[in-house]
Amino acid sequence: MIVAKKVFVFDDNRDILDLCTFILEDAGYEIKTSENANNIEEQVAAYMPDLIFMDNWLPDLGGIQATKALKNHPYLKHIPVIYFSANNDISALANEAGADSYLSKPFDIAALEEIVKKHLS
Repeated sequence: MIVAKKVFVFDDNRDILDLCTFILEDAGYEIKTSENANNIEEQVAAYMPDLIFMDNWLPDLGGIQATKALKNHPYLKHIPVIYFSANNDISALANEAGADSYLSKPFDIAALEEIVKKHLS
């Protein structure tokens, strides 16, 4: 039996979460979403995804701090984090956060699927 790879998407925009869920479930991935990064380590540890998408603008704990928290955690730091944002300076933000890669919003479906495949194959 093939076990589906798990993707965790953090974004404060419900439409983006629904879109990512639709696209990635259709591509055969198991998806979990969250609209905030509160207790980020606990949220991620409870699901143990194979890949994380992290929005820049999250309530309370922003994407940069959330990504840094994960990358500094001994059991979670191996999980690739894809930073995604509509910010013009996304590459600098992703770099500052310590993310493994980034995806600009708005994104097209092919770009989303491609970056997921790249990090999960």
